[in-house]
Parts: sequence; C-alpha cells; structure tokens
Amino acid sequence: MSQSIPTREVARRVFASEFNDASYTFSESDDERAPVYLLLPSGEKANRVFLVGTLTEKEDIGEDSEYWRGRIVDPTGTFFVYAGQYQPEAASALRDLDAPSYVAIVGKPRTYEPEDGDGVIVSVRPESITEVDAGTRDRWVVETAQRTLERVRTFDDEGNQYARMAKEHYGASVDRYREEAITALSSLDETGELDTDAPTA
Repeated sequence: MSQSIPTREVARRVFASEFNDASYTFSESDDERAPVYLLLPSGEKANRVFLVGTLTEKEDIGEDSEYWRGRIVDPTGTFFVYAGQYQPEAASALRDLDAPSYVAIVGKPRTYEPEDGDGVIVSVRPESITEVDAGTRDRWVVETAQRTLERVRTFDDEGNQYARMAKEHYGASVDRYREEAITALSSLDETGELDTDAPTA
C-alpha cells in the first residue's frame, strides 16, 4: 500500500460570533482535492470546527428528501448546521434529538452568498453530532475562550501569516473577540440555558 492516507485537519474551537464574521475561504494548493479553509478573523485557518452549544431549534427543510437545519446557541451567538443525505449520521442525530439539548458538533465550515448579494452566510456541515451534558458544554466554553484569547494575543506577531491575511481581508480590530471570550467565561457563573441544575463550578 503505497497510497498516502490524508491526515484529517484539526477541528478548531471557535465561538459563534467570530465564526459568523468569517467570510473568506482559501486553499493552499492548486490540487483540486486540497482542503479549503475558512479564515477566522482572529488569525487562524479552519478546515473543520468543533462547537458545543444548545440545540434550540431543528427543522426538516428538505423538499424531495430530508434536509435538516439545526440552530445551536453558544454564549456569543448562533451557529446554523445543515445535514442531509450526504451526512446521514448527522441528519439522523438531528432528527432524533429533542430541542433544547446540549450538543457537540464536529463539521466543516460552508460559505454561501445569497443572490441578493447581502454578504456571506456561514454555516456548518456536520460530520458528527453528539448529545452531551452541561459540564461538557462548560469545558468547551473555557477551552474555546482560551484558544480565542491566544489567537488575539499573537495577532500582531510578525510571523503570524494567517493574522496578516485576516488583517488584509477583514481589517477589523480583534479586541471584540477578547471581550466576548471573557464574557463567555463569566456566563458560566450563571445558570445554564437548559435547566437550573447546570454546574456552577
């Protein structure tokens, strides 16, 4: 077996607010099978993302076959995930889950430009959807805040090529992502969105 097995890209932790601000995608190779990355405004490339939040709504919006849309909320905003016949496991998970419930999702970012040209809409095509508990959600918030703060801290480093790309394409300050990460951490001191039994530690 001389065929090389492609390595899976690391799934990046990112909050919904930053994810929804991202609109620029790129590839680092001319190979048609090369991974496509979403450029995060805080200076990181993401071919896959890892998110945990509250599934607040789900709907089968398919016409000829099942095509599920899920709305997942984290402390900073909302992710939309779409799963159909090409993501059968994720689609069946969305079908079977009750809203509201905590879910962990690994998937690929997808960008879409509506015909009216009103900006770029970003969503997630899930590879896996798993129901989790409040403690798992809280740990994700802590780890995602840490990753976000690290990206903000190294944003102005000269060797940070993805930060340079982010400055070129987005031009916005990354201070907001620092503030949102801190706000997300402080939200863990409040009761959970689902119930009053969420851990406060």
